[in-house]
Amino acid sequence: MSNHSHHHEAISNNIGLVFFLNLSFTIIEFIGGVLTGSTAIMADAVHDLGDTLSIGLAWGLSRLSKQHANDEFTYGFHRFSLLGALINGIVLVMGSAWVLSEAIPKLLSPEMPHAQGMFWLAILGVTVNGYAAWKISGGKTLNERVLNWHLIEDVLGWFSILIVSIVLLFWEWPILDPLLSIAFTLFILMNVIKNTYQTIKLFLQSVPDNKLLDEIRDKLNALQHVSNVHHIHLWSLDGEKHVLTAHLEIDQMVCANEQKEIKENVHKALSDYSLSHTTIEFELPDELCRDK
Repeated sequence: MSNHSHHHEAISNNIGLVFFLNLSFTIIEFIGGVLTGSTAIMADAVHDLGDTLSIGLAWGLSRLSKQHANDEFTYGFHRFSLLGALINGIVLVMGSAWVLSEAIPKLLSPEMPHAQGMFWLAILGVTVNGYAAWKISGGKTLNERVLNWHLIEDVLGWFSILIVSIVLLFWEWPILDPLLSIAFTLFILMNVIKNTYQTIKLFLQSVPDNKLLDEIRDKLNALQHVSNVHHIHLWSLDGEKHVLTAHLEIDQMVCANEQKEIKENVHKALSDYSLSHTTIEFELPDELCRDK
């Protein structure tokens, strides 16, 4: 098995470990939220429940995405990983909206939570989520990056709860609890919407990186015997594996050996980019482009 395959297998196993960690800790959070009476902890519990469902789904889709291409899915199953990222984003947007609907009314009648219980639960939260974020930090697909961002958000959220719990141990300011819930949820919502927007763009086959497309076009245009590059398309299967197609206009009639040399030059020009699938078509002088 190649190092690349070992890497993906390790990432898949890590997602599975993170799923079971999150599931176990989410149950602890709900119990702790009830016992401490903390809106912030309950808000994070709901957020973690969404994360747990999303991670479980991402785990399954991640394993499915590693299957080989077939006659029905000729590009393989990598796009299923992108589907996981989209579902993750939708779940978190819905969960965040629910948390806001629960936390905002608490501003009018805040209740003092059990600060000591919040403190120890926050210590556990920072530890568990920090370990989970570290285990999945090596992922490169959009799906894996979204999951890692979720876990980093959880670490920040629990660190905020830790700070608030310390304040509440010395001062009776119960309004800090719903304020933290709202601030944390708005922060999450802002980043989730950004990632979900990027995922939707990839689903619609937008260019994953405009700078990358410009660089590729310039390199192809600079090749000997290439007079023009058109019908150049760059899209992504999962945020990591990109697909490129292009038409290259050749400035003179060339023999088979010269065509082979041009192909080798194209290969060298594109070797710096991690392109999973590449299709290049040559158009000789006075040859009509069949896609016009």
